[in-house]
Amino acid sequence: MRGLLEAAFAPASLDVVDDSHRHIGHAGARDGLGHFTIDIVSEAFAGQPPLARHRAVYAALGGMMATDIHALAIRAHTPAERSAG
Repeated sequence: MRGLLEAAFAPASLDVVDDSHRHIGHAGARDGLGHFTIDIVSEAFAGQPPLARHRAVYAALGGMMATDIHALAIRAHTPAERSAG
């Protein structure tokens, strides 16, 4: 996951957290799919509204969305947005 995101966005920072342990017993967890939180800062998001940023992350992860990921929380910002708040 990290490699795909780094290749697609050349992020200034990237945190990927596996939250799957917090969802034991949940339907997606029973199927072996994970729950993740991504915090990504990249100039690639400049000029994009939040929905477009999320779609870009989903596209970068491609097949992982069907085979490895059940739930994904995304925080996607530009470097300027991150430094402002």
